[in-house]
Amino acid sequence: MAEMDQDPLLGPSVGERLKAAREKRGLSLDEVASQTRIPIRHLQHIELGEWDALPAVTYSIGFTRAYANAVGLDGPAIGAELREQLGGVSHTSAAAPAYYEPADPARVPPRSLALLTACLFVLLAGGYLIWRNAALDDPATDESEIVAGPAAPADKAVPKQPPGTVPVANDRSGPVVLTATSDVWLRIYEGNGGRRLHEAILKAGESYTVPSTATAPQILTGRPNALRVTVGSTMIPQLSPAERTISDVSLLPADLLARANAGAGANQNAQPAAASEIPVD
Repeated sequence: MAEMDQDPLLGPSVGERLKAAREKRGLSLDEVASQTRIPIRHLQHIELGEWDALPAVTYSIGFTRAYANAVGLDGPAIGAELREQLGGVSHTSAAAPAYYEPADPARVPPRSLALLTACLFVLLAGGYLIWRNAALDDPATDESEIVAGPAAPADKAVPKQPPGTVPVANDRSGPVVLTATSDVWLRIYEGNGGRRLHEAILKAGESYTVPSTATAPQILTGRPNALRVTVGSTMIPQLSPAERTISDVSLLPADLLARANAGAGANQNAQPAAASEIPVD
Protein backbone atom coordinates (compact mmCIF):
# COMPACT_ATOMS: atom_id res chain seq x y z
CA MET A 1 0.00 0.00 0.00
CA ALA A 2 1.49 3.30 -1.04
CA GLU A 3 1.55 6.16 1.44
CA MET A 4 -1.57 8.30 1.02
CA ASP A 5 -0.88 12.01 0.37
CA GLN A 6 -3.17 14.39 2.19
CA ASP A 7 -5.09 16.87 0.09
CA PRO A 8 -4.54 20.39 1.58
CA LEU A 9 -8.21 21.20 0.99
CA LEU A 10 -9.31 18.33 3.25
CA GLY A 11 -7.35 19.41 6.32
CA PRO A 12 -5.00 17.38 8.50
CA SER A 13 -4.70 13.66 7.89
CA VAL A 14 -5.82 11.03 10.39
CA GLY A 15 -2.29 10.53 11.63
CA GLU A 16 -1.72 14.27 12.07
CA ARG A 17 -4.92 14.66 14.06
CA LEU A 18 -3.99 11.78 16.33
CA LYS A 19 -0.53 13.22 16.92
CA ALA A 20 -1.95 16.68 17.64
CA ALA A 21 -4.46 15.23 20.13
CA ARG A 22 -1.70 13.27 21.84
CA GLU A 23 0.55 16.30 22.19
CA LYS A 24 -2.36 18.39 23.42
CA ARG A 25 -2.87 15.91 26.25
CA GLY A 26 0.86 15.86 26.98
CA LEU A 27 1.19 12.14 26.27
CA SER A 28 4.26 10.45 24.88
CA LEU A 29 4.20 7.57 22.46
CA ASP A 30 5.41 5.33 25.28
CA GLU A 31 2.40 6.25 27.38
CA VAL A 32 -0.02 5.64 24.51
CA ALA A 33 1.65 2.32 23.76
CA SER A 34 1.33 1.27 27.42
CA GLN A 35 -2.33 2.24 27.49
CA THR A 36 -3.35 0.66 24.17
CA ARG A 37 -0.84 -2.23 24.11
CA ILE A 38 0.14 -1.21 20.58
CA PRO A 39 3.87 -1.33 19.72
CA ILE A 40 5.47 2.12 19.43
CA ARG A 41 6.64 1.44 15.87
CA HIS A 42 3.02 0.93 14.80
CA LEU A 43 2.00 4.18 16.49
CA GLN A 44 4.76 5.98 14.60
CA HIS A 45 3.56 4.53 11.29
CA ILE A 46 0.00 5.68 12.10
CA GLU A 47 1.10 9.27 12.82
CA LEU A 48 3.10 9.34 9.58
CA GLY A 49 0.28 7.74 7.59
CA GLU A 50 2.52 4.84 6.59
CA TRP A 51 -0.33 2.33 6.32
CA ASP A 52 1.64 -0.09 4.16
CA ALA A 53 4.04 -0.61 7.08
CA LEU A 54 1.24 -2.09 9.20
CA PRO A 55 0.32 -5.79 8.93
CA ALA A 56 -3.08 -5.36 7.23
CA VAL A 57 -5.98 -2.98 6.69
CA THR A 58 -7.90 -4.50 9.59
CA TYR A 59 -4.90 -3.94 11.86
CA SER A 60 -4.55 -0.37 10.65
CA ILE A 61 -8.19 0.40 11.44
CA GLY A 62 -8.14 -1.38 14.82
CA PHE A 63 -4.90 0.28 15.95
CA THR A 64 -6.09 3.70 14.79
CA ARG A 65 -9.42 3.36 16.58
CA ALA A 66 -7.67 2.36 19.83
CA TYR A 67 -5.18 5.23 19.44
CA ALA A 68 -8.04 7.72 18.92
CA ASN A 69 -9.88 6.51 22.05
CA ALA A 70 -6.69 6.86 24.10
CA VAL A 71 -6.18 10.54 23.14
CA GLY A 72 -9.81 11.57 23.60
CA LEU A 73 -11.04 11.43 19.98
CA ASP A 74 -14.03 9.53 18.60
CA GLY A 75 -12.48 6.13 17.96
CA PRO A 76 -15.34 4.59 15.94
CA ALA A 77 -15.62 7.72 13.76
CA ILE A 78 -11.87 7.81 13.11
CA GLY A 79 -11.90 4.09 12.31
CA ALA A 80 -14.79 4.50 9.88
CA GLU A 81 -13.06 7.41 8.17
CA LEU A 82 -9.85 5.43 7.77
CA ARG A 83 -11.77 2.39 6.49
CA GLU A 84 -13.34 4.58 3.80
CA GLN A 85 -9.93 5.98 2.82
CA LEU A 86 -8.30 2.54 2.65
CA GLY A 87 -11.28 0.64 1.30
CA GLY A 88 -10.18 0.69 -2.36
CA VAL A 89 -6.54 -0.15 -1.65
CA SER A 90 -5.35 -3.76 -1.91
CA HIS A 91 -3.14 -4.69 1.00
CA THR A 92 -2.00 -8.17 1.93
CA SER A 93 0.71 -9.39 4.24
CA ALA A 94 2.23 -12.79 4.96
CA ALA A 95 2.32 -11.90 8.64
CA ALA A 96 -1.48 -11.51 8.81
CA PRO A 97 -3.68 -13.63 6.49
CA ALA A 98 -6.58 -11.78 4.89
CA TYR A 99 -9.17 -14.14 6.42
CA TYR A 100 -8.11 -13.33 9.99
CA GLU A 101 -10.04 -10.53 11.67
CA PRO A 102 -7.93 -9.30 14.61
CA ALA A 103 -9.54 -8.08 17.79
CA ASP A 104 -9.28 -4.51 18.94
CA PRO A 105 -5.98 -4.42 20.89
CA ALA A 106 -7.53 -2.08 23.43
CA ARG A 107 -10.08 -4.75 24.32
CA VAL A 108 -7.69 -7.69 24.77
CA PRO A 109 -7.73 -8.70 28.47
CA PRO A 110 -4.36 -8.58 30.27
CA ARG A 111 -2.54 -11.84 30.87
CA SER A 112 -2.82 -11.41 34.65
CA LEU A 113 -6.62 -11.48 34.39
CA ALA A 114 -6.50 -14.75 32.46
CA LEU A 115 -4.19 -16.30 35.07
CA LEU A 116 -6.44 -15.12 37.91
CA THR A 117 -9.48 -16.63 36.19
CA ALA A 118 -7.69 -19.97 35.77
CA CYS A 119 -6.67 -20.00 39.45
CA LEU A 120 -10.24 -19.28 40.57
CA PHE A 121 -11.53 -22.12 38.40
CA VAL A 122 -9.03 -24.56 39.93
CA LEU A 123 -9.97 -23.46 43.46
CA LEU A 124 -13.68 -23.82 42.79
CA ALA A 125 -13.21 -27.27 41.25
CA GLY A 126 -11.09 -28.41 44.19
CA GLY A 127 -13.62 -27.07 46.71
CA TYR A 128 -16.45 -28.88 44.96
CA LEU A 129 -14.56 -32.20 45.00
CA ILE A 130 -13.79 -31.83 48.74
CA TRP A 131 -17.42 -31.02 49.51
CA ARG A 132 -18.68 -33.93 47.40
CA ASN A 133 -16.36 -36.44 49.08
CA ALA A 134 -17.37 -35.19 52.54
CA ALA A 135 -21.06 -35.44 51.66
CA LEU A 136 -20.68 -39.04 50.50
CA ASP A 137 -18.82 -40.17 53.62
CA ASP A 138 -21.05 -41.94 56.16
CA PRO A 139 -19.49 -41.75 59.64
CA ALA A 140 -22.10 -44.17 60.95
CA THR A 141 -20.45 -47.05 59.13
CA ASP A 142 -17.03 -46.70 60.77
CA GLU A 143 -17.70 -49.66 63.04
CA SER A 144 -19.45 -51.79 60.44
CA GLU A 145 -17.94 -54.57 58.43
CA ILE A 146 -19.33 -55.71 55.07
CA VAL A 147 -17.86 -58.87 53.62
CA ALA A 148 -18.68 -59.76 50.02
CA GLY A 149 -19.14 -63.48 49.66
CA PRO A 150 -20.30 -65.75 46.86
CA ALA A 151 -23.77 -64.88 45.60
CA ALA A 152 -26.45 -67.20 46.93
CA PRO A 153 -29.07 -68.37 44.42
CA ALA A 154 -32.35 -66.63 45.16
CA ASP A 155 -34.42 -69.70 44.29
CA LYS A 156 -32.84 -71.93 46.96
CA ALA A 157 -34.49 -72.24 50.35
CA VAL A 158 -32.74 -70.65 53.33
CA PRO A 159 -31.06 -73.31 55.46
CA LYS A 160 -32.92 -73.86 58.74
CA GLN A 161 -31.66 -74.87 62.16
CA PRO A 162 -32.04 -78.64 62.61
CA PRO A 163 -34.75 -79.45 65.19
CA GLY A 164 -33.49 -79.84 68.73
CA THR A 165 -30.10 -78.23 68.11
CA VAL A 166 -28.81 -76.39 71.18
CA PRO A 167 -26.33 -73.52 70.65
CA VAL A 168 -22.84 -74.18 71.87
CA ALA A 169 -21.39 -72.05 74.66
CA ASN A 170 -18.98 -70.16 72.38
CA ASP A 171 -21.91 -68.86 70.28
CA ARG A 172 -23.30 -66.77 73.14
CA SER A 173 -20.81 -63.99 72.42
CA GLY A 174 -21.32 -63.93 68.65
CA PRO A 175 -20.38 -62.70 66.20
CA VAL A 176 -23.83 -61.86 64.80
CA VAL A 177 -23.72 -61.98 60.99
CA LEU A 178 -26.52 -61.00 58.60
CA THR A 179 -26.25 -62.47 55.09
CA ALA A 180 -28.51 -61.39 52.22
CA THR A 181 -30.06 -64.12 50.09
CA SER A 182 -31.34 -61.39 47.75
CA ASP A 183 -31.01 -57.61 47.67
CA VAL A 184 -32.37 -56.16 50.92
CA TRP A 185 -32.29 -52.74 52.61
CA LEU A 186 -31.68 -52.64 56.34
CA ARG A 187 -30.79 -50.26 59.15
CA ILE A 188 -28.92 -51.33 62.29
CA TYR A 189 -29.13 -48.98 65.28
CA GLU A 190 -28.77 -48.83 69.05
CA GLY A 191 -32.06 -49.29 70.89
CA ASN A 192 -33.77 -46.61 72.98
CA GLY A 193 -33.11 -43.84 70.46
CA GLY A 194 -29.41 -44.59 70.11
CA ARG A 195 -27.18 -43.82 67.19
CA ARG A 196 -27.35 -45.49 63.78
CA LEU A 197 -24.70 -48.16 63.30
CA HIS A 198 -25.26 -49.02 59.65
CA GLU A 199 -27.72 -48.37 56.84
CA ALA A 200 -27.34 -49.76 53.31
CA ILE A 201 -28.64 -52.17 50.69
CA LEU A 202 -26.99 -55.57 51.02
CA LYS A 203 -26.57 -57.25 47.65
CA ALA A 204 -27.28 -60.96 47.37
CA GLY A 205 -24.39 -62.85 48.96
CA GLU A 206 -23.07 -59.86 50.94
CA SER A 207 -22.77 -60.04 54.73
CA TYR A 208 -22.78 -57.52 57.56
CA THR A 209 -21.28 -58.20 61.00
CA VAL A 210 -22.91 -56.41 63.92
CA PRO A 211 -20.18 -54.57 65.89
CA SER A 212 -19.26 -56.43 69.08
CA THR A 213 -19.18 -53.07 70.90
CA ALA A 214 -22.89 -52.47 70.30
CA THR A 215 -24.85 -52.50 73.59
CA ALA A 216 -28.40 -52.97 72.30
CA PRO A 217 -28.31 -53.43 68.51
CA GLN A 218 -31.67 -53.60 66.73
CA ILE A 219 -32.78 -53.93 63.11
CA LEU A 220 -35.29 -52.22 60.81
CA THR A 221 -35.99 -53.81 57.41
CA GLY A 222 -38.84 -54.44 55.01
CA ARG A 223 -37.61 -57.85 53.83
CA PRO A 224 -36.63 -59.94 56.88
CA ASN A 225 -37.29 -63.10 54.85
CA ALA A 226 -34.28 -62.19 52.64
CA LEU A 227 -31.80 -62.34 55.55
CA ARG A 228 -29.92 -65.35 56.95
CA VAL A 229 -28.86 -64.71 60.57
CA THR A 230 -26.11 -66.60 62.38
CA VAL A 231 -24.57 -66.29 65.84
CA GLY A 232 -21.15 -67.84 65.59
CA SER A 233 -21.83 -71.21 63.96
CA THR A 234 -25.50 -71.32 65.02
CA MET A 235 -28.19 -70.68 62.43
CA ILE A 236 -31.03 -68.50 63.74
CA PRO A 237 -34.60 -68.91 62.44
CA GLN A 238 -35.77 -66.17 60.07
CA LEU A 239 -36.65 -62.93 61.81
CA SER A 240 -39.91 -63.15 59.88
CA PRO A 241 -40.89 -65.68 57.21
CA ALA A 242 -42.99 -63.08 55.35
CA GLU A 243 -41.98 -59.96 53.45
CA ARG A 244 -43.10 -57.29 55.89
CA THR A 245 -41.54 -54.41 57.80
CA ILE A 246 -40.03 -55.25 61.19
CA SER A 247 -38.34 -52.88 63.63
CA ASP A 248 -36.86 -52.84 67.14
CA VAL A 249 -35.87 -56.50 66.81
CA SER A 250 -32.91 -57.23 69.07
CA LEU A 251 -29.68 -58.49 67.51
CA LEU A 252 -27.94 -59.32 70.77
CA PRO A 253 -26.43 -62.84 70.63
CA ALA A 254 -28.34 -63.97 73.74
CA ASP A 255 -31.68 -62.77 72.34
CA LEU A 256 -31.09 -64.42 68.97
CA LEU A 257 -30.02 -67.71 70.61
CA ALA A 258 -33.14 -67.61 72.77
CA ARG A 259 -35.16 -67.25 69.57
CA ALA A 260 -33.35 -70.30 68.14
CA ASN A 261 -33.98 -72.37 71.30
CA ALA A 262 -37.64 -71.34 71.28
CA GLY A 263 -37.94 -72.45 67.66
CA ALA A 264 -36.25 -75.79 68.40
CA GLY A 265 -38.57 -76.42 71.36
CA ALA A 266 -41.62 -75.68 69.24
CA ASN A 267 -40.48 -78.18 66.62
CA GLN A 268 -39.96 -80.91 69.26
CA ASN A 269 -43.39 -80.31 70.79
CA ALA A 270 -45.03 -80.45 67.37
CA GLN A 271 -43.58 -83.89 66.44
CA PRO A 272 -45.84 -86.13 68.69
CA ALA A 273 -48.97 -84.31 67.50
CA ALA A 274 -47.98 -84.87 63.93
CA ALA A 275 -47.38 -88.58 64.61
CA SER A 276 -50.78 -88.99 66.24
CA GLU A 277 -52.45 -87.87 63.06
CA ILE A 278 -51.12 -90.86 61.10
CA PRO A 279 -53.98 -93.39 60.72
CA VAL A 280 -53.35 -96.79 62.33
CA ASP A 281 -54.31 -99.95 60.40
